[in-house]
Formats: sequence, structure tokens, C-alpha cells
Amino acid sequence: MRALVVLPTFNEAENIVGFLRAVRQAVPDADVLVVDDNSPDGTAALAEEAAAELGRIKVLHRAGKLGLGAAYRHGFTTAFDESYDVIVSMDSDYSHDPTVIPTMFRLLAEGADAVIGSRYVPGGDTVDWPLRRQLLSKWGNRYTSAVLRLPIRDCTSGFRAYRAEALKAIDPASTSAEGYAFLTELVRKLIANGATIVETPIVFRDRRYGTSKMSGRIIAESMLLVTKWAVRDRTRRQPTR
Repeated sequence: MRALVVLPTFNEAENIVGFLRAVRQAVPDADVLVVDDNSPDGTAALAEEAAAELGRIKVLHRAGKLGLGAAYRHGFTTAFDESYDVIVSMDSDYSHDPTVIPTMFRLLAEGADAVIGSRYVPGGDTVDWPLRRQLLSKWGNRYTSAVLRLPIRDCTSGFRAYRAEALKAIDPASTSAEGYAFLTELVRKLIANGATIVETPIVFRDRRYGTSKMSGRIIAESMLLVTKWAVRDRTRRQPTR
């Protein structure tokens, strides 16, 4: 299977080179696409240097900070255009462990259409997070799964592997959400389209360097959008009289 690892980046200069080396070591046969939103700290230039050293890495330079969803949509379109079989999405701040990727590939080979690296299945965990952030994430995911009736425990995990054909079938370019809601929107569309999704446990570690992109505003916007989807779904299911 031809695999592409898509890494959205913004101000990851302290992490990107070491992380690309870790990805290369974990999956030496995979290609990597760094999608950089014009990081002012020079992330893209460092990624280019790593690409020259490691090979099979491309850097996509975007005009500005356009959001997580937009970065992934761009990266996924590139993967479709270049006929990859498998697409991996993950963060580049060491919160996602590249050594889990081979397990994801195995689960895809065994029949899954998408594999989610999950913090909230047995064996999964979060490390070094403050209690407030743990509660926001855990209860936010419980709320999302409940109101959208999704059989997934970690709807907002960005560490995933997809069969390209399954992802292409839901047309990621048709999504509109950004941030964590984008990740939920993909899960929602995959399940609605009959895709088989498997969760595999991961230990999510808080970043050692740089600044987290998560904010209260992003969380609030995501929850409002999830609620809107839930209300719309229930309205559509109401019998007509």
C-alpha cells in the first residue's frame, strides 16, 4: 500500500525536524507531506532541510494560517491526486507516537476503512495534561458521541489512518468545519457512508515544545457546531404528518 502521512504545521520549528526523523524511522516506506500555514518561526524551511536529508518528504507552502480543516482538505486532495492507497493524519508536536502507525496499517489491511488513535478506549490515555483539559476533552467527546449517536469514543483525535478510497467517497472538500469539529465531521460522514471505523489505543502526550493551538473559543465553536448537527439530524428524522 502506498501511504502518505499528512502533517499540518504552524510554528513547530522546535519539533518538526526530530518528528520527521521519528516518522521516517517508524514507517520508512511512507511518504510525508508537511502542510505549513506560513509559519513565521521558519517551520517550513526546517522541514525542507529535513526533506533533503531524509527523502520522500514534500513541503506544501500555504499563504497563511487558514485552519486545521483547510490544511487537511488540501493535504487529502494532494493524496487523491497522487493516487495514494492510505492516508495518515497526525500532529507534529510529539503528542502522537509514530510507532503506532504500523498497527494502524495492519488494521486497515484486516478490513477497516479508517483507524482512529483513541485516548478513550481500554489502553488509551493522556499524559501531562492539566485536569481541566482532560475533563474538557473527555466530556466533550462523550457529548459528541451521544448527541450525534456515533459509536466512537474519541471523535476529536487527529491521529488517524484512512483507506484513501473510503475518504475520497465522502469528499472531504465538501466539509466546512475547522478545528476539532472538522475531525468530528469526517467521522460523521464516514459512518453515514457505511465505513468501518476501528479505534486503537494511543497514549497522548502533551507537547514538550511550542504552544498548544487549542483554546476555549475553538472548543466552544466545536460544541456549538456539534449541537447544530444533532438538532438538524433529529429534525430530519421526525416523521411527517
